[in-house]
Amino acid sequence: MLTTHFPEVELGLLGTILSDDAFWPTSPQTVEESGIPVSFIESLVCKNVLIHGTLSGRNVAEHICLPFGMLEEVLSSLRTRQVLVHAGPAPFNDYYYALTENGTAQARVAMDSCAYVGPAPVPLMDYVISVDAQSISAEAPQRQELQAAVADISVSEDLFDLLGPAVNSGAGMFLYGAPGNGKSTLARRITGCFGQQIWIPHAIIDGDQVIKFYDPSYHHMVDTSSKGLLDAQCHDRRWLRINRPTVVVGGELTLDNLDIRYDPRSNICEAPLQLKSNCGCLLIDDFGRQRVAPADLLNRWIIPLENRHDFLALPSGKKIQVPFEQLIIFSTNLEPRELVDEAFLRRIPYKIEIGDPSEEEFRHLFQLCCYHFGCDYRAEVVDYLLDRHYRAVGRALRRCHPRDLLSQVRNMCTYRDVEFAMRPEYFDRVVASYFAMVLGESA
Repeated sequence: MLTTHFPEVELGLLGTILSDDAFWPTSPQTVEESGIPVSFIESLVCKNVLIHGTLSGRNVAEHICLPFGMLEEVLSSLRTRQVLVHAGPAPFNDYYYALTENGTAQARVAMDSCAYVGPAPVPLMDYVISVDAQSISAEAPQRQELQAAVADISVSEDLFDLLGPAVNSGAGMFLYGAPGNGKSTLARRITGCFGQQIWIPHAIIDGDQVIKFYDPSYHHMVDTSSKGLLDAQCHDRRWLRINRPTVVVGGELTLDNLDIRYDPRSNICEAPLQLKSNCGCLLIDDFGRQRVAPADLLNRWIIPLENRHDFLALPSGKKIQVPFEQLIIFSTNLEPRELVDEAFLRRIPYKIEIGDPSEEEFRHLFQLCCYHFGCDYRAEVVDYLLDRHYRAVGRALRRCHPRDLLSQVRNMCTYRDVEFAMRPEYFDRVVASYFAMVLGESA
């Protein structure tokens, strides 16, 4: 079990209790253990007091997510140098702190230099260690994990046999086939195969450069309160426990999204998408429809896919090496060989076609959708739909059709204030508009 900053006296007890965790960020007891320069912690303290006016020592610790016991020495040093003053007593043998005139000037200079005032960052090397300990490469999901991850959607037995080895390899895959057959839906479920939750930092620091990492769009926090007293004592609050991330990008993806984004006004960096997806999945949806040429996008990733690490440039020009440890999935309506060359296809060893559903699966999808919409399933109506609106006109089945058609029937029934039900005449009405407008087919 990999751990960081465990006090020796606690290793035996915590090692037993936390044996399911490959990585557990324990709270630092000294400035040295935090891995952050004391000057950075001081500036973070001063900037928070500047923003809030006065803060108790414990409030400061809460804002920057460092232990109050560790900060007492820092606060004392700032007070000795007349940067901070006591503004009054606070509960629990604490004080309220305010900036002196000199301290205010220093805090403004610090704010102009870097406007970051969030939780204290973690050193880049600590983050690299965490990814190595929590990587999906160490996981070996089997059939039961895959079945649990896709339990709410329809997946054929043949597709299971193709997906299983691809997911287990962690090497990446192409999912291709006609639109509307659930490639994106399937890809979003795959992260669930890897099960366990992971720890990520709020932010990372390298030198004096802060890189914001946590993104609520992709990182969904898990409640750690069940750990109780143990968590309160040992959990380094600079880290968050989240479900393994699934980062999804579509046609809006550009090469700029794959580099560190720098805001010169705040002097704060933002982590790129592939960094935020580490220990999870990165789904490139509608691949080939991006504003950047597929070849340019893939050339950017050839080396990271091969070596499992990436190089990013900081605003100073310094290059940092970061992990590239995620299952990368390309979902496309196009044939992969039309998009990329053989060299890249070799690095994405699994190419899986998501074909049209069979009539049996199509009926099963209708049953699932009826359950979801709260509607009674009528097999004879599906037979009517297949006979009249599919076989008769040579229309291909798509996995999205049951959901979309039932949704339109429900909307029509709501508008007409009639009972929502599967009736042939209802499908006759919605089929004409749905296929004519959506798929460009005549009714």
